[in-house]
Amino acid sequence: MASSDFDGTNQTNFSAFYCEFNEEFKYILLPVSYALVFVIGLALNATALYVIVFRTKRWKPSTIYMFNLTMCDTLYVFTLPFLIYYYADENDWPFSEPFCKVIRFLFYANLYGSILFLCCISLHRFVGICYPVRSLNWFSARRARLISVAVWACVLFCQAPVLYFSRTRDVDTERICYDTTSPELFDDFLVYSSVVSVLMFALPFMVVMVCYGLMVKKLLEPSWSSEGRAAGARRGPATSKKKSVKMIIIVLAAFMLCFLPFHLTRSLYYSFRYLRQVDPTQISCSLLEASSVAYKVTRPLASANSCVDPILYFLAGQDARSNLTNKCKQSLPKPRSVNHCLTTQL
Repeated sequence: MASSDFDGTNQTNFSAFYCEFNEEFKYILLPVSYALVFVIGLALNATALYVIVFRTKRWKPSTIYMFNLTMCDTLYVFTLPFLIYYYADENDWPFSEPFCKVIRFLFYANLYGSILFLCCISLHRFVGICYPVRSLNWFSARRARLISVAVWACVLFCQAPVLYFSRTRDVDTERICYDTTSPELFDDFLVYSSVVSVLMFALPFMVVMVCYGLMVKKLLEPSWSSEGRAAGARRGPATSKKKSVKMIIIVLAAFMLCFLPFHLTRSLYYSFRYLRQVDPTQISCSLLEASSVAYKVTRPLASANSCVDPILYFLAGQDARSNLTNKCKQSLPKPRSVNHCLTTQL
């Protein structure tokens, strides 16, 4: 099936501005990748939610941020079955337009919610490492809850226009549920998408990079261990340092492998699409097609973040592993079985 550069709307015969190209690959790539993310992400996030809600006695600020991050990922994966069906049926939306709006809204709201809560976790860890004494007074569970409410409010406000831009349109025998918006609203959508990308991805990404750069510098200082002991940490400086290094690696991997390629290719595709509308001689159809393919290939990477975040909780969170180990000890008294149970649940 040939597809135009407007989400399946074939307008090549009406205007020289539009290009038609083959995107058969996405009807295999997206359903398969989304199905894998749904199964793996749902299992990992359900396990994380169980540990946080039922096995964690004392909620620290980091626990509150991880709970909200896990909720974002869980709500995100619940939108995937509808998109799996949609793309497997080759862009034929079987539901109503309001439901199309809701699915697209939840998809992007939870995606950007994950980014912002990862930023909150990074900032919290940065203050704990670089300002260990002051962090005891700066952060509390109550403040973490207030910050979480503010993040949700910001996400809902910034993603509300998706409910306006998302549309359906009947084309031949199919009903398109636009991932962007209808062609006549694309110029306005481009402005909105650019602002959201800057506010909800570029700025948090810069904050995370600066925080981790300063954290690495601090962790490499010989005096850091004595400062950690002065802060009254329950665990030794070596353990805290190891935990911080794991968190840095996992969060940077999430941004560099999941979010960055998606936003770069999407911005490139949207820009090429707009430039071709303005002047078809600036952007060739082959270049526009290449950018569209790159964008669609990186979309599953953004979805895969919902599988990476629970790993952050289990690997970088000593309490999570302890809670799972204690649960296993209660049900399986043999040490060998405890290790097996822990491995199975993770």
